[in-house]
Amino acid sequence: MNQDINDYIEKWIFRANEDFAVCQHLASIDIEQYLKVFLTYKGVDFPRTHDLDYLLAECSSVDNNSFNDIDLKELSEFGVTIRYPDDFFIPSHSETNYFVELTQHLEVVERLICF
Repeated sequence: MNQDINDYIEKWIFRANEDFAVCQHLASIDIEQYLKVFLTYKGVDFPRTHDLDYLLAECSSVDNNSFNDIDLKELSEFGVTIRYPDDFFIPSHSETNYFVELTQHLEVVERLICF
């Protein structure tokens, strides 16, 4: 392969990785918002934070049954730490799928508990 084709392939890979990172980021935002909705509904004060581990712990302290089996893996790291241009994290396909499913689970929990 010549250099032009290699450069073109690298651009496609970069674009795919960027799209993947955006999907992951959107999933993390939804999870954060659902956790905050639950805490607000339950009257729990919490500081301004993007720390999903902290928010999940607060939710678990209010209702351990609904939040006990949730594993955020490295999602908090992605949502909090990787916000600067020199930080870069590309989640795997399975990680992205897991977090999308987790977001859907939290949406259902939020609807059942809050409304």
